Amino acid sequence: MEVLWENIVITMVAFGILYWLLNKFAFGKLFEVMEKRRELVLGQLEEAKQTREQASAYVEEQKEALSQARQEAYEIIEQSKQSSSKQARDLLEQAKQDATRLKNEAVRDIENERNKAVESLRGEIGAFSVNIASKLIEREVENNPEEQEKLVNQYLKEVGSKS
Repeated sequence: MEVLWENIVITMVAFGILYWLLNKFAFGKLFEVMEKRRELVLGQLEEAKQTREQASAYVEEQKEALSQARQEAYEIIEQSKQSSSKQARDLLEQAKQDATRLKNEAVRDIENERNKAVESLRGEIGAFSVNIASKLIEREVENNPEEQEKLVNQYLKEVGSKS
């Protein structure tokens, strides 16, 4: 096999011209398109990174808001429990006060009725005493008036001490 130097030189010159033409007209545009593509990909990667960071921040905000809402709900429940306990205590206290008031009124009413009954009995006893005394006086006016007076006083004392 024989090496043809002429073909090699022509090929190299053609390759050099082709490289120079490509470098002058095509490589610049090709590299420019490739650079734009690289910048576009880098921009998209940066946007994706920012979006991921924003999503993470948003998720954290939502977690915090949910935690705060749970805390507020717990506080509301606790306040409701305390309020209902206080209302129950207030109702019990009011019921006790009402029961005491009713009991005191009943005791007062009973005492008033007892006093009325005692006064009524005293009036009746006084009338009976006068009846008895008048009958005794009629029978024994002539016998002993001093003895009659002692008897009436003694009877009145006994009646007064029983009421």
